[in-house]
Amino acid sequence: MATEPIPHWPGRTVGSVHVRSTPEGAPERAVFVHGLAGAATNWTDLMDELKDVVTGHAIDLPGAGHSPAPADGDYSVAGHARAVIELMEHTGPAHLFGNSLGGAVSVKVAADRPDLVRSLTLVSPALPDLLPRYGPFRVAATAAPWLGEWVTGKLRLVPAEQRINASFAMVWANARAVHPERLREAIDELRRRDDLPYAAAAMLGSARGIVAEYFRRGADNLWSHAARVQAPTLIIHGRHDRLVRPAMAAKAGRTFRRVRLVLLPRAGHVAMMEMPGVVAFEARRLIAETRLGNAPLAS
Repeated sequence: MATEPIPHWPGRTVGSVHVRSTPEGAPERAVFVHGLAGAATNWTDLMDELKDVVTGHAIDLPGAGHSPAPADGDYSVAGHARAVIELMEHTGPAHLFGNSLGGAVSVKVAADRPDLVRSLTLVSPALPDLLPRYGPFRVAATAAPWLGEWVTGKLRLVPAEQRINASFAMVWANARAVHPERLREAIDELRRRDDLPYAAAAMLGSARGIVAEYFRRGADNLWSHAARVQAPTLIIHGRHDRLVRPAMAAKAGRTFRRVRLVLLPRAGHVAMMEMPGVVAFEARRLIAETRLGNAPLAS
């Protein structure tokens, strides 16, 4: 473990969202999309690993991180996808990365705007899976009308340290591997967000948005979007993921047109935070293949 983790990248407002970016100068660009209850800072370490290859732009989705609530109150996957598209229209075509909810958002972006997506890297993407599991069941229960507001109100009474420890235990394979400074940062950030008037609505709205996608049918289903993605795709799962079943990689392998599947035996739900060097190695490989015009080999 490093003595001190690298600082988070500086942020600025781009359009209606807050974005953290690495210094300009790399030969290509990348956009990073976080998951439910996450923020642009989830990508800090991976962006550092890749800063010589891509100029990275990590978005705080509407209502998350330092981004304000959306003017229209839309926290659906489609609403988040519009925010990502607006950013990519500003950055230009880029390599798109998404984790969990951000993976679902990124699939929709790649399907709807192939002109903007050079390659697609998904880390434990939240694609529809109706097999009951504790983590998704808890999200679905929390997203239920009335119940969600009640649970959110009760959770605010729980000390921030306890909520962060419970969250880290859920998404990390080994929460004890988290640097103490990252833990302190997360606690301070949660306390800051507790004082924001829209924080609860943003969390509930985003949770309800992804739950709605799990039950959507027809051509707008996320798996239908996945089948339309033209960009070469890398999908990374952690074997110890408690939220997204790694077995869903098999369906992804049958659905995406050009895809490589990677299973990390010691990672959980946020492999880009737990094993940034390993994820960066796989991402570099995909970016190099894209630059050469080669499709990634299925594995």
